[in-house]
Amino acid sequence: MKIAIGADHAGYDLKQLMAAYVSKLEHEVIDLGTGSPTTPVDYPDFAEAVGLAVLEQRADRGLVICGSGVGASVAANKLKGIRAGLCHDTYSAHQGVEHDDMNVLVLGSRIIGVELARELVKAFLGATFSKGERHLRRLAKVKALEDRN
Repeated sequence: MKIAIGADHAGYDLKQLMAAYVSKLEHEVIDLGTGSPTTPVDYPDFAEAVGLAVLEQRADRGLVICGSGVGASVAANKLKGIRAGLCHDTYSAHQGVEHDDMNVLVLGSRIIGVELARELVKAFLGATFSKGERHLRRLAKVKALEDRN
């Protein structure tokens, strides 16, 4: 798979480590920045860049990292068609894909450690959408919410 990765300055160090880990898992990494941990930048810019890469099918899935993960999650979910989940446990990381067709994983670099981040990324990338009837029905309702707004 092609994985778009982006982070603000607070997520830079974890982004670098996760990009290397994603490559080690034999996925192609599309690094959308930032390029520095010291130059302040705004997380919505990177959430948008990753989301657009997924929506434009330049990437199969996305990974966005900021300090808490909350801001990046909120921003990514403003893009119609992006289903971003902020995860702190492996169950949510794979279940979000399996049940909700989550296409962007969001991590908080100031909240979780490197080993947990690796576990979350592995669970996210290893999961597939079930396409079960109830999950398709619920996803259709989510899409209808997007279309109304």
